[in-house]
Amino acid sequence: MFVILPVFAIYAEHLPGGNNLTLVGIAIGAYGLTQAMLQIPFGWWSDRYGRKPVIYAGLVLFALGSFVAAFGHDILVVIAGRVLQGMGAISAAVMALAADLTRDQHRTKAMAMIGSTIA
Repeated sequence: MFVILPVFAIYAEHLPGGNNLTLVGIAIGAYGLTQAMLQIPFGWWSDRYGRKPVIYAGLVLFALGSFVAAFGHDILVVIAGRVLQGMGAISAAVMALAADLTRDQHRTKAMAMIGSTIA
């Protein structure tokens, strides 16, 4: 989410519609907003269908969104790609999997390592 912040506003100027600052802001924020909206459903789905299938599906969605955003030649396509990236909201499922696989005395360290990669 934060990797594109320093360069996206400059890159967006070269895209059709990229001079519209509102659309540039939406493109940046669409990922985080979509991810925030889907954290709880992904957690429920991981409880119901299993952690790994949900993680795999989320990674596929994120990869698909990355390709759409990378090859988008219009700001609206980039926004669609960022929304798809955010739909791969697997951090809740990853945290649940880590909690399932670690012992109590190591769980805090595992959660800290996952949290540091997110940050």
